[in-house]
Amino acid sequence: MINRSKLLILSGIMTVVFAISAFTDAPLKVQSDGPKNLKVLPKNISHEDLETVMKGFNTALGVKCNYCHAAKPNGEKGLDFASDSNPHKNIAREMMKMTKKINTKYFKYEHEGVIQNITCETCHNGNKEPKTVAIQP
Repeated sequence: MINRSKLLILSGIMTVVFAISAFTDAPLKVQSDGPKNLKVLPKNISHEDLETVMKGFNTALGVKCNYCHAAKPNGEKGLDFASDSNPHKNIAREMMKMTKKINTKYFKYEHEGVIQNITCETCHNGNKEPKTVAIQP
């Protein structure tokens, strides 16, 4: 069973992703028989939750779906969401694992009733590559 801290972290992430998704207007098309090849997200994720997460990536990185998802084979129109042929998809998976690990280790405590956490937006700020800041000694 999920403990309270993990549930609060997950709900915080989903809230941020949902808030970010409010600024995107492109609908996400998912295969009608459900998502395939999920390796980090829960295999039983609802269509609505998956759409919210994906729209959050769109906003956090300032990209469209084809940034991580490969085109369908044989010149068909659309994206092959299950394909792993686009290397950005595996990078996204690793970043999701990293974010979860950081949130679990460092942001599991409540502060004034709120559990703070990081998201893709924390570092990417709407850019494909995270912005780095030089610190002066």
